[in-house]
Amino acid sequence: MPIYNLKINGEIHSIEADSDTPLLWVLRDQINLLGTKYGCGIGQCGACTVHVNGNALRSCSLLISQLQGMDIVTIEGLSKEGDHPVQQAWLQHDVPQCGYCQSGQIMSAAALLKNNPNPSDSDIDAAMNGNICRCGTYVRIKEAIKTASKL
Repeated sequence: MPIYNLKINGEIHSIEADSDTPLLWVLRDQINLLGTKYGCGIGQCGACTVHVNGNALRSCSLLISQLQGMDIVTIEGLSKEGDHPVQQAWLQHDVPQCGYCQSGQIMSAAALLKNNPNPSDSDIDAAMNGNICRCGTYVRIKEAIKTASKL
């Protein structure tokens, strides 16, 4: 089995896995980073969103063989103290209910604000499209993103 050296949350991890192994399973099963969630397995729900070179991407659809040399950040790597502006705004607006989708939602929102620090409602809608919240906290999510853009 090949070995892949991946930069995840600033650290290099040597991973032995088949070339078609999704990043999601490497994160959860080999590195024990459990914040990135399995939702649908086909890149449609957003629960598994991580940053790859600063872009919000679905880790269930990313093959380990595609990621060498790229900078991967998970929810655990977004902020050591959990004080990223998006995380602060999430708490301020009491966004989570069941919480299952939250790491993916937060990672998508953080990538949006990094690339567009003052997004419009339509920018937020476009960036968050495909992040499904079964509890329906979309209004609070949008308000939290607006708050985070000011922090």
